[in-house]
Amino acid sequence: MKLLPFKSSAQPTLGVELEFQIINPRTFGLISRAKDLIRSIQQSEYAEHITPEITQSMIEINTSIHLSPKNMLEELKKIQSFLIQEGDKINTTFSGGGTHPFQRWTLQKIFPSARYKNLSQRYRYLSKRSTVFGQHVHVGCKNGDDAIYLTHAMACYTPHLIAISASSPFYQGIDTGFQSSRSTVFSAFPTSGVIPFLLTWEEFSTYYYKMKNNKIISSMKDFYWDIRPKPEFGTVEIRVCDTPLTLKKSVIIAAYIQALAAYLIAERPIKINHDLYHFYSYNRFQASRYGFDGEFLNFDNFKRITIGEDIKLTINKIEKYANQLNSMELLLPLFNSVINRENDTSLLRQWLKQTGSLAKVVEEQCKIWKSD
Repeated sequence: MKLLPFKSSAQPTLGVELEFQIINPRTFGLISRAKDLIRSIQQSEYAEHITPEITQSMIEINTSIHLSPKNMLEELKKIQSFLIQEGDKINTTFSGGGTHPFQRWTLQKIFPSARYKNLSQRYRYLSKRSTVFGQHVHVGCKNGDDAIYLTHAMACYTPHLIAISASSPFYQGIDTGFQSSRSTVFSAFPTSGVIPFLLTWEEFSTYYYKMKNNKIISSMKDFYWDIRPKPEFGTVEIRVCDTPLTLKKSVIIAAYIQALAAYLIAERPIKINHDLYHFYSYNRFQASRYGFDGEFLNFDNFKRITIGEDIKLTINKIEKYANQLNSMELLLPLFNSVINRENDTSLLRQWLKQTGSLAKVVEEQCKIWKSD
């Protein structure tokens, strides 16, 4: 049986991809300037770190490989500074947040690359509707079997990551009532959801080539799972997080994921069986809808606890690994935010209450992103 190649990585190295909103600084609506921006930076040292997304009002930045989250923050700030400089040249600004509060997906323009044109032809309105903004975190794995274990084990913590990163209460001009409305958008795609119940890299390779040979996918990029192996990078990619409002928050999230991954690989505390996914959709919904106050139903013992309480218990479990990675000081603000039941969604709702205007909310998003 042909094995899918897996590029071994040092464990648990980190890489982050962040999707940002391209904003019109006069109206604070989205503006389709990604094509102009990409053209202007082609000869720069950051060309490989700033890339287009499926619609032209989105831009993505990606980091190098890091072991230290603090060093990753330094790199992100350099990329951000360059992005701000280039944005000024074409009269645009940028913001974080998982959704733009009042954009209309019908007005979005597909980025004119071959891949995105093909996706648009296949998925039609779903392509433009996916003008939402996420943080993807890559964690290095030594081999494919470790990657398969981590993909399944990390699924238990999907509610944590949605609640921690939630920054998309507004969508299409309304308050959705959700902490993270972005996390509901991709469920319509046929290859969304979770990885099938495959326990070894050999089983996954068989599945992958079956899907590819039958032209359901052309590469790993076509799996829109919440968490997926990324064999060409030698990582597991966690894809459920909203883009935070600040770079520091994105690094806090990455540090939590890194310490959690180190704990999961070292101690193997989770037994991978079919029960793992019995409550997955329920727990995921609870996080998207209620954030830290959502109900977490443990697949192992059927006990109920709030997502916030489960995060606090988990931070205690992974403290040893966070200390080894010199990142515990990044997790302390996370612990405090859980205690205070505060995330970016609560901040966005507070801004709307204060200003009475979604445009003013976006203005504040741009300010906090730049001043971070």
